[in-house]
Amino acid sequence: MFIQTEATDSTDRMKFLPGCAVLPSGTLAFTDGDEAGGSPLAGRLFAVEEVAGVELGADYITVTKQPDADWLTLKPALLGAVMEHFVAGDPVLAVGAGSEPEEIMEDGTADPAVIAEIRELIETRIRPTAAQGGGDVAYRGYKEGVVLLEFTGSAHSLMAGIDNMLQHYVPEVRGVADFRDAQPKPGLQTPEGIAVKEVLDTAINPTVASHGGHIALVDVLDDTVYIRLEGGCQGCGMADVTLKQGVEVQIMQAVPQIRQVLDVTDHNSGANPYYQPSK
Repeated sequence: MFIQTEATDSTDRMKFLPGCAVLPSGTLAFTDGDEAGGSPLAGRLFAVEEVAGVELGADYITVTKQPDADWLTLKPALLGAVMEHFVAGDPVLAVGAGSEPEEIMEDGTADPAVIAEIRELIETRIRPTAAQGGGDVAYRGYKEGVVLLEFTGSAHSLMAGIDNMLQHYVPEVRGVADFRDAQPKPGLQTPEGIAVKEVLDTAINPTVASHGGHIALVDVLDDTVYIRLEGGCQGCGMADVTLKQGVEVQIMQAVPQIRQVLDVTDHNSGANPYYQPSK
């Protein structure tokens, strides 16, 4: 068995390509050994000292190391763990773990041929590009001409390019969106919500995008704005400074009714709703 490795956009992350399927679809991320109980493969990797995170994809495994760890000593142990797992024929997921299919959000009116073409472009062109930066993109639905995608890692910075590509090859596509933002939120339709989105779209995100990041507006409730940091912003050590000294100030200056801006991002796994870092 020959396992290839690829560098990512982070010196603490490395991608391992075992040359075989890892997951049937989607991605799974683990931040410690306790979380990895449903995956014998992830558990085996966390048994290697100085592993801080494991992400499993369709045909890859991405390992995040502790900042002070050295790949020269860590990489051979990880290669051995991956090879040992697949040679032994052990399952990637424990029985019953991760077996529920991901929800696909479609309105039932789209031409199946259009959806098939979108999926093919994602698999053959978009995912390989995202993988070069250590990220991933998965199809999660298609509604009213908008392709709903799940972005992992740095892949969110590719949204504009993905939008252009899909609209170029599939004329029926009107745009792309993060699947997490597909559910309607009344707060986004209020005058305050519309004004905050305008600030993010025109004044904040163009600057953040130059660093590979993106800030999504999750909701606006009363005088509070909830945002999610994505791409290069997620997990960044300067995220709180960016929020308090940059984003919050700009939003509150433009929309005086807003009194606070809260980051809902889980900077370990990106899946902790309405999370506020402790002071």
